[in-house]
Amino acid sequence: MKLGKETTKALMAEMRRIADALDRMAGPAPRESDLDAADCFVWKPETSYLAPVPRPARVSLSLIRGVDHVRDILYENTLRFAEGFPANNALLWGARGMGKSSLVKAIHAEIADDRKLPLKLVELYREDIGTLATLLDILKGSQYRFLLFSDDLSFDHDDAAYKSLKAALDGGVEGRPENVLLYATSNRRHLMPRDMIENERSTAINPSEAVEEKVSLSDRFGLWLGFHKCSQDDYLAMIDGYAAHFGLEGDDLHAEALTWATTRGGRSGRVAWQFIQDIAGRQRKHLTF
Repeated sequence: MKLGKETTKALMAEMRRIADALDRMAGPAPRESDLDAADCFVWKPETSYLAPVPRPARVSLSLIRGVDHVRDILYENTLRFAEGFPANNALLWGARGMGKSSLVKAIHAEIADDRKLPLKLVELYREDIGTLATLLDILKGSQYRFLLFSDDLSFDHDDAAYKSLKAALDGGVEGRPENVLLYATSNRRHLMPRDMIENERSTAINPSEAVEEKVSLSDRFGLWLGFHKCSQDDYLAMIDGYAAHFGLEGDDLHAEALTWATTRGGRSGRVAWQFIQDIAGRQRKHLTF
């Protein structure tokens, strides 16, 4: 049966419309990642792409004060991993604003820059944890070693993503690739809110098993590094370190810094940095690391 010209044109238009709809449903095509483009990347699961970060937001390791003990532990663990030796996944938990994420980025910079070791930092957003298996498949065949970094990691009630993370860390058949290590930060020691754990204990048929299922995720991290609110001396040491590094001056920076902390309800590394930004702005000085 021979179709007319108008009918053929209509069919072709309909086929193009269907093809376009299928393309939209399939989503963007995967992109090829260039792991030589930078030392830091952000995982983009929608295109299976590692987006390079040419200028990461991070501070010098020498400027992070008040966490000397955990700093030394994490540095040594990271250095061993970068040199090809066994190391542990690490969970940095505790008080807000005490430099958990800053410490991870600063240690990576110190080791990757100064020692020229092939260590890459890949940030994995909390909402993309379910795609971790795909990311590991991409990284495991690389010549580089990778720190996977997930900031402010936590899980709420009915959130099943933690099971994907458990399997990727230790529980899968393949296990974690030997060239990949995971560092996560959280305000929660067990990555779950306390009321969620207590609810499981009170409502489950077998309370101990229910709670064990929830808290066993944190057990996959060999290092638990706690961060606690800083003392006044530590807080002022942070101020002095920043002020000396950036050449900031003042008749009584300590008094101003303590007043600043009082108005914000506490002392922390984040509060110290916010004060330094305010002083630098008033003195019309740039903050360049």
